[in-house]
Amino acid sequence: MYTIIGIIVVFGGIISGYLMEHGNLHVLWQPAELVIIGGAAIGSFLIASPPKVVGLVLKSLRLVFGGGGPGKTDYLELLALLNTIFSKIRKEGLISIESDIEDPKKSPLFTKYKSVVSNHHALNFICDNLKVMITTNMPPYELDNLMEIDIDSNHAEELSASSSLNKVGDSLPGLGIVAAVLGVVITMGKIDSPPAVLGHSIGSALVGTFIGILMCYGFVGPMATKIEATAEDASIYPKVIKTALVAFVGGAAPQIAVESGRRAIPGSVRPSFAELETSLRKK
Repeated sequence: MYTIIGIIVVFGGIISGYLMEHGNLHVLWQPAELVIIGGAAIGSFLIASPPKVVGLVLKSLRLVFGGGGPGKTDYLELLALLNTIFSKIRKEGLISIESDIEDPKKSPLFTKYKSVVSNHHALNFICDNLKVMITTNMPPYELDNLMEIDIDSNHAEELSASSSLNKVGDSLPGLGIVAAVLGVVITMGKIDSPPAVLGHSIGSALVGTFIGILMCYGFVGPMATKIEATAEDASIYPKVIKTALVAFVGGAAPQIAVESGRRAIPGSVRPSFAELETSLRKK
């Protein structure tokens, strides 16, 4: 929602100011300049990016218009699931959850927590580390290191999308100059034309520079920043899981392990102790 409002404000501010100076909007409409800049930007992006990164960027573009990272409700569901898992392990032993983590999407233990089940990476992260707990006697600090490696690897991959898009944005002013130079070249072919014709042609060429700078600082750059911020928010989710699991493996009671996970949540979306307690009672 805020992204759409931002786009409207950018266009509104620029067009309003231009019209206040009695500018002609028709002059700004230069499809050829858009084709040159857009085509060159897409082409350079495909040259610079491996297929995996191209897919990540296309997938991440939906985040630009999304609502950001996990919210308080998502974290409450996650903590409730972890509490259920830890309580079952404490009462029935580690082996009791083996069938649940083999096929979590069909497990009655997991399916009550839809936001967690729909998060593919988080679900795999939970199940993979529970399998490690079942099959090995790994000390808490080693499990902590193992999970940290997993989190860092996934986070670096998610950030590659914003980094690649940011580089495309940085190239747009230069590509705008390319379009402007081509416009000047065309103008030179009309050097014997009347001043009004030459002025219109040069103005059209300069629109290329305007479009390149506007796309860089008004749209593509902010979109890359939004994708990066969303990836940073999403990286907190597995850290909450890691904190709770390490505490539980270290011998903490289920409630204390879940409380450790709650403390890893940023304050803006962290459920209060009373909210968590209420949620656990309902579940």
